[in-house]
Amino acid sequence: MSAEPRINDRIRVPEVRLVGPSGEQVGIVPLAKALELAQEYDLDLVEVAATARPPVCKLMDYGKFKYESAMKAREARKNQAHTVIKEMKLRPKIDPHDYDTKKGHVVRFLKQGDKVKITIMFRGREQSRPELGFRLLQRLASDVEELGFIESNPKQDGRNMIMVLGPHKKKTEAMAEAREAQAARKAERQGSNTPDAESEGQAPEAPAEAPEAETPSEA
Repeated sequence: MSAEPRINDRIRVPEVRLVGPSGEQVGIVPLAKALELAQEYDLDLVEVAATARPPVCKLMDYGKFKYESAMKAREARKNQAHTVIKEMKLRPKIDPHDYDTKKGHVVRFLKQGDKVKITIMFRGREQSRPELGFRLLQRLASDVEELGFIESNPKQDGRNMIMVLGPHKKKTEAMAEAREAQAARKAERQGSNTPDAESEGQAPEAPAEAPEAETPSEA
């Protein structure tokens, strides 16, 4: 069955409860009268509540209605927040530079409103020192505590130790802030590209000439 409502001649009932173009209640009228009013207003008769008795129909511009509905649905999909779980892998004896790089990625993910799964990978004899991984995870959680929290405490999973960090900021808030920052940068670029008076071809004013010195008259 089609999800589209029945309109105009597709409506097959003897009478309808009619709603006017501005939402006013016209009342129960014969279908022929409702179609006649639709022609007078140059609008469509659209069945908006088929299960009512009698069905409720409204006078509207159905093409415009469909277009506006599609735009609203598109905007809703655009603003819909999908929570993403990012993953970052570390070694228990990671060097300081690599740690700072990995932490930077975690910070970026949390700022975007995403969860981060931190995995400590143990190899060989490192498996006998799980406390190294635990301390590293606690250190990372402490370093990013302003942006995220421990959603899942560290736990051993075979040769790995896993912890999940959740963002303090909701995905929708992060997306809104990102759009505002992008708009601000765009406005700043446009402002910096505005030509000044001199670059528009206006020549600078010439300096005023000094008055000529008077020649002394002969006595």
